[in-house]
Amino acid sequence: MNPPIALGYPARVPAVLADRLAKHYRVADKKPGLLGTFAHFFNRRTKTVEAVKGVSFAVEPGEIVGFLGPNGAGKTTTLKMLTGLMEPTAGQCEVLGQRPFARHPSLLQQITLVMGQKQQLMWDLPAADSLRINAAVYDIAPREADRRAAELAEMLGVTDELTRPVRKLSLGQRMKVELIAALLHRPKVLFLDEPTLGLDINAQTAVRDFLRTYNAEQGAAMLLTSHYMADITALCERVILIHEGLVIHDGGLDALLERFAPFREVALDFDTNHPAPSSESLARFGDVESHQGHAATLLIGRDGLASAVAAIMADLPVADLTIHDPPIEQVINRAFETGTADKDGEVDDG
Repeated sequence: MNPPIALGYPARVPAVLADRLAKHYRVADKKPGLLGTFAHFFNRRTKTVEAVKGVSFAVEPGEIVGFLGPNGAGKTTTLKMLTGLMEPTAGQCEVLGQRPFARHPSLLQQITLVMGQKQQLMWDLPAADSLRINAAVYDIAPREADRRAAELAEMLGVTDELTRPVRKLSLGQRMKVELIAALLHRPKVLFLDEPTLGLDINAQTAVRDFLRTYNAEQGAAMLLTSHYMADITALCERVILIHEGLVIHDGGLDALLERFAPFREVALDFDTNHPAPSSESLARFGDVESHQGHAATLLIGRDGLASAVAAIMADLPVADLTIHDPPIEQVINRAFETGTADKDGEVDDG
């Protein structure tokens, strides 16, 4: 169960605090087709959709936390409540000790929301002009704004692009300038919703390196959603999984592996001077994930790994053997497939 979190700690205040946060919508309950539309016109019915059902977590200053879930899990809705764009239906939240929905200027000057599928730059103007407008919004002196923009642009490798119209920038260049616009006021809390969406490998790496540097230099807290697991493994030591509006895991990546992947992948290459083992003979040691000719991959429980490997080496003509954790994407997919949370937030892994 997600325990209630006391708001307004007297000592160290978390950068982000959610306490049984929920958001419900009333939507039309209409049957499909023309007849359904006609019937709904005379007898309007609605139903409640629970986008977020009551999530609780805290993010400490300087911490980078991955916030993961399948489409429709409630990630973006949660971020919008934490940034004050939506008012919660139930529960409470604080960012830097303030209520986000109050939209107090002292809070807005310390947070930012970056959405990979949205833009704030003006399409036909040079990027530098949009940055100057952002600086004026945050009451940053022009000379200081230019200095910050130049510093951030150098870190991201887009110094020359600031003088070009935004419409002439590549997607990767535009996303980097979007980051500059979002960080020009040096926020202490970053809400990042798919910041590397659609970028190529080199641009993704550059954005990750930049965020890591910004976190180290500014001590900023970050709550990051991404479908690219490389973003999570590169930046986050802790992950929160949300599924159907409820938190089903909150902990380190290692704990995630132990919980949802209680096995290791054992890749085997067999000596080609001997007949290839059959799948039936391999199944004695673990679940056969793949088997083709003289190569196979087994899934073996962590507890029995040492004895299984010893038996494999003794009984089979092994030329090479490697052991590793399954890909993090596979682990998270398994968490969503097998981990279901009840109405109190309890998780049933079976």
